[in-house]
Amino acid sequence: MAKVLVVTSGKGGVGKTTSTAALGAALAKTGQNVVVVDFDVGLRNLDLVMGAERRVVFDLINVIQGDAKLAQALIRDKRCETLSILPASQTRDKDALTAEGVAQVMEELREKFDWILCDSPAGIERGAQLAMHHADMAVVVTNPEVSSVRDSDRIIGMLDSTTVKAKNGEKMEKFLLLTRYDPARAARGEMLSTEDVLEILSIPLIGIIPESEEVLRASNVGAPVTLSNPESAPSRAYLDAARRLMGEKLEIQVPVERKGLFDWLFKKRVA
Repeated sequence: MAKVLVVTSGKGGVGKTTSTAALGAALAKTGQNVVVVDFDVGLRNLDLVMGAERRVVFDLINVIQGDAKLAQALIRDKRCETLSILPASQTRDKDALTAEGVAQVMEELREKFDWILCDSPAGIERGAQLAMHHADMAVVVTNPEVSSVRDSDRIIGMLDSTTVKAKNGEKMEKFLLLTRYDPARAARGEMLSTEDVLEILSIPLIGIIPESEEVLRASNVGAPVTLSNPESAPSRAYLDAARRLMGEKLEIQVPVERKGLFDWLFKKRVA
């Protein structure tokens, strides 16, 4: 049975779109048939991160308004045959998203895919509400900073009150993905600890993605980091997070600051 997962955040710039692409690719690498859907109408960045911007002919709004069939708008990834993208429109505004149209698209996608990952716009406006409305589960992307955590708390409240599952009295599975974690800053107390974030948000932690230039590099070349560099630290963290989404029990490793040989020798000499 298809699972609809919304990747959401209260604050922009936390790595939500890159996380959607990375998790989608990680799930697809297991043989699951996966589609990532961009709900950020008017901005549209998921196709860039996926390296599909030059292949966009039709988009989500075209399908909703009946200008194209779903099959015409879906773009299959060239590197992973079980991964597809449904891009957002770059020229329309969010009012073009209708509840009826989104419901029809989600119904069609459920018939074609094992996983449907909805890349939600940041915040609480219409696009974000429609992105989460049909979700079976949610990944809340948060940086370990006060403003990001506070906004994520509000998003959790929306997931528990405005979705189809909530209105049917069902409980939605919600998971926390902590991104841009910097061990050096954490050690200096310049960002919230994982314990602090978990205490505030009170949802299960599914992964900790370390701050890394590799994530930016992957986005710039148009490839999810889980495809561009599977052995990198952020890629391994995303791959493990995807396995947890599929129900595997894996211990979460908190990234630690790496020290060079010179640092070790210096510390030993000082000691």
